[in-house]
Amino acid sequence: MLNSLDRLKALSSKLEEKNREKQSSADVMAESSESIKKLLEKKELQQSAQIISGDSVRRENIKRVKELYTMLGISEKSPDFDKIFIYKAMNLSGIGLKEEDFGEVREGKYIQIIAITYEPDKNGKKKAKNISLGYFGKADALEPERKNHIIEFVLRWRYEKAFQNLEHYKDLIAKVKSPDTLF
Repeated sequence: MLNSLDRLKALSSKLEEKNREKQSSADVMAESSESIKKLLEKKELQQSAQIISGDSVRRENIKRVKELYTMLGISEKSPDFDKIFIYKAMNLSGIGLKEEDFGEVREGKYIQIIAITYEPDKNGKKKAKNISLGYFGKADALEPERKNHIIEFVLRWRYEKAFQNLEHYKDLIAKVKSPDTLF
């Protein structure tokens, strides 16, 4: 009988030890799970902050583009602000925008903001068409502050256009991720 009692005590002791191990494992798992949750929440917050930050940068950019649009008189050539983004590209004649000649005025040239669109010709072939959105006279007579506003407008327009293109590609990628939206 004593032998059976000793076995029972030994078994009971082993069971208690196993329960403690399980409880310890469960505690570790719970802690790990909680840590993972916190990391995910932190990552989500960071992503949200980036989105919010990106949205505020974009809002500020659009606000400034509108100010320059009015300030430079582009509204006279293109009265609907939203329609200036239908153009495929925007260039500047008379002022360098490349890294090596950025902001340099080209002597004897005229300053213009040129919008580029593609329209079909009589044969239906797409052809580039340049549209002057703003003419600012001879480069030599341009005030430095005005020159900076012109450059800023073109760069900020391009920045907004990049945001719009980014949205377009996000939409396309979402379609690829959902095969039922494809053909």
